[in-house]
Amino acid sequence: MKRRSLLTLAGTAAALALTACGGSDDTAGSGGSTEGGLITIIVNDPSNPYWAAEGDAAKAAAEELGYTATVSAHRGDTNTESQLVDTAISNGSVALLLDPANADGSVGAVKKADAAGIPVFLINAEINETGIAKAQLVSNNAQGAALGAQQWAQLVGQDAQYAELLGAPSDNNAATRSNGYQTVLSQYPGLQEVAEQVANWDRTEGHDKMQAMLQANPGINAVISGNDEMALGAIAALQESGQIGQMKAIGGFDGSPDAVDAIKAGTLSYTVLQPVVEFSREAVKQADAFLKNGETGVAEEKQAFDCVLITEDNVDQYTAPFTLSQ
Repeated sequence: MKRRSLLTLAGTAAALALTACGGSDDTAGSGGSTEGGLITIIVNDPSNPYWAAEGDAAKAAAEELGYTATVSAHRGDTNTESQLVDTAISNGSVALLLDPANADGSVGAVKKADAAGIPVFLINAEINETGIAKAQLVSNNAQGAALGAQQWAQLVGQDAQYAELLGAPSDNNAATRSNGYQTVLSQYPGLQEVAEQVANWDRTEGHDKMQAMLQANPGINAVISGNDEMALGAIAALQESGQIGQMKAIGGFDGSPDAVDAIKAGTLSYTVLQPVVEFSREAVKQADAFLKNGETGVAEEKQAFDCVLITEDNVDQYTAPFTLSQ
């Protein structure tokens, strides 16, 4: 994969008010021009601020380039995703930006759009096949996981009984992050993972799974999570149980506004910011280049963008949603 460093995205704050992306019947805002044609953007679930920012950033970038843009959501369901791709085809979309619902299950939807002559640009998550999408732009999850795990280990020290919250198994990012954590933490023999649960990137599930793990393992004194929403759910459970004070560290991943607030409040130890704003806008630029020139302008289909660590030491540099000034 090609690695990209997080760029300072000056001027994007206004475009990233984190308004809800909406459901499958969303329509474009009135600010777009019809000259460039319609770009359809399909995200996962806009109730999660990360995916909301993804859709907002891509839509704003498309409209800046003279396209109209719609944002819809499959919410992790491949059937809904397939239906939304059918809508993109029937609406005459000139390009499709898709955050795939499933690494394997979304391959058919991408093939369907490609067969209809619509170039597909994947954002945030990959599919387990190359040569169909014109580009696959994601966070460098392995790099980000190592970054987070190193910070977590530094805070925890040599000994801990910890719990891990994992994302949706259908998303390759979940395994990549968990494997990245284990690669680092396995170097510390005194760190014992006593519990792990899949919480599917969801705050409510993170809360409920954390409750269950605490009941079974009351000695847990640290938590590492595959994303911020699950970590924030875990924090709520720990606060309810009165065990938040015994935590040596709680780590997140995404760089969401709520996670930043939790760092400032002292309940979340850190988060790993994913450059979702950067790669979402970059995907639109590559789509525009392909539509105009038949090439994306980038040599590799799979492109990874490096993550950045946010801690109490640099949290004030968080100048806009999912943007850290350098």
